[in-house]
Amino acid sequence: MPLLHIENLSVSFETASGAFLAVDSVDFDVDAGERLAIVGESGSGKSVAMLAVMGLLPPTATVTADRLEFAGRDLRGLSPRARREVIGGDVAMIFQEPMSSLNPCFTVGFQIKEALAAHTDLDRKGRQERAVELMRQVGIPEPERRLTAFPHQLSGGMSQRVMIAMATACRPKLLIADEPTTALDVTIQAQILDLLVELQKDHDMALILITHDMGVVAETAQRVVVQYAGQQVERQDVFGLFEAPHHPYTAALLDALPDRASGNRLPAISGVVPGQGDRPQGCLFNPRCRFADETCRKVVPPRQPPELGEALCHYPLHREEKAA
Repeated sequence: MPLLHIENLSVSFETASGAFLAVDSVDFDVDAGERLAIVGESGSGKSVAMLAVMGLLPPTATVTADRLEFAGRDLRGLSPRARREVIGGDVAMIFQEPMSSLNPCFTVGFQIKEALAAHTDLDRKGRQERAVELMRQVGIPEPERRLTAFPHQLSGGMSQRVMIAMATACRPKLLIADEPTTALDVTIQAQILDLLVELQKDHDMALILITHDMGVVAETAQRVVVQYAGQQVERQDVFGLFEAPHHPYTAALLDALPDRASGNRLPAISGVVPGQGDRPQGCLFNPRCRFADETCRKVVPPRQPPELGEALCHYPLHREEKAA
């Protein structure tokens, strides 16, 4: 049984001009100890889907799913109290922009120990010792002194490490990392990714990594879900995805990697992800796809079989190779 099972998850938001479908019929499983990447441009519904799992969307959001289960437990029908026992304990999330995710009014030590007080039976001394252990575990020097620091006294990289310490404080079974290297310089990005993978392996927890960086996917993930305009357009293991992408959008993302580019300019995907008022008929990617024809522009594409990456496409790439 998978640790997290999502089937036909959709999220819509009520706006002044009507309902906006931000996540459209997403399906995937995550096994214990597995590293899964969700990749796509901004606006593809990656973060919204995971916030729906966490139960952190605003009242304007409507979440529907045929199944939404964690460790065999149905998350859809949980009371707020029961959900709080799961979220923050067994399931934790590292949010984007650590400088804005940490509360500026409290020390980082208070914020780490607050999670421990909510989800463990540790006394005050035990929470202090555990907080020091966590700070040391994520590579923060002088952990006892740093626990008394306020967020504004820490660098971006240090703040991200504090967020990781908070998220892993209760030894979660599933950790969701939402763009954990955003706004960090390249050397710090590599350190944070290495730290996440190290913690994932040490604690045998599942890791969902939300990113738009295919280089990060190649270095950290075992399986990949590709999203576009709220839809899941492809799902493969990382080696198969990089070797033979089946959806044109996935192929275009990979073609933009510097080590794959030929010539003096990187290839780019023209246009932008469609929003509420400009969603095209047929395939949502068709205005930006170099393979699109009249069928793509008028008919909603079918879901291809697993051997073709479950691509949401009329004409999946490399289909002849798979058939052979």
